[in-house]
Amino acid sequence: ALQMDKIYNLGLIVGRFQVFHLGHEKMIKTSLQLSNKTIVFIGSAQESMTQKNPFSYEFRYNMLNVVFADEIKSGALVIKPLNDIGIGNNNSWGKYVLNNAFDIFGKYPDILISGKEARRINWFDSESVKIAELYIPKEIDISATDMRQQLIENDFTGWKSYTNQKLWRDFQGMRNIVLASQNNKETNSI
Repeated sequence: ALQMDKIYNLGLIVGRFQVFHLGHEKMIKTSLQLSNKTIVFIGSAQESMTQKNPFSYEFRYNMLNVVFADEIKSGALVIKPLNDIGIGNNNSWGKYVLNNAFDIFGKYPDILISGKEARRINWFDSESVKIAELYIPKEIDISATDMRQQLIENDFTGWKSYTNQKLWRDFQGMRNIVLASQNNKETNSI
C-alpha cells in the first residue's frame, strides 16, 4: 500500500523517562500518528544512580524499546541520548535540542509534542526555526517522581496502573535501582 505522508515530517519529544509511564507512551503514539518520523531524546543521558535520575540511558532506552520495538525497527521512531548542558538556560537549551536533531537528520523537527509544563513553553520562543508545539493534557495525574516513590514503597498495584503491561516484569529490577540511588542527591539535570 502507498504510504501517505503524515501532517508533519519530523516529530520531537524530549523526556527523562525516569520511569517510562503511560503519559509518555501517549505522547510518543501521538507523534507517530502525526509525523512520518519521530525523534525521542532521552534527556540527562549522562546521569544515572542519582535520586532524580536513577536509571541509565541504556536502561531507559530498553524500556522504550520493549514498548515500541516495531516502530524502532521500522525507523519510524528514533531514540537518542541527550546530555544536559547546565541548569536553567532555556533559550540555549532549545537551540541545543534542535541542533542535535539537525545533526542526526539534516533537518529540523517541525513539531514538538510534550506534556504541558510551564518551563517547556518558551524553549523555542527565540529560535528562527519554526516549530509547531502540541501539548498533551494529563489524562492521568501521575508523575515519574510519584512512580519512583511507588517503587520505593513496593506499591506494585499502584505503579502498574500507570505502566505498560510489557514493563510489569521489570518492577523489582527498577525498584532495586531506585532504592540503590535514593540517597545520591547530586544532579546536573534541569
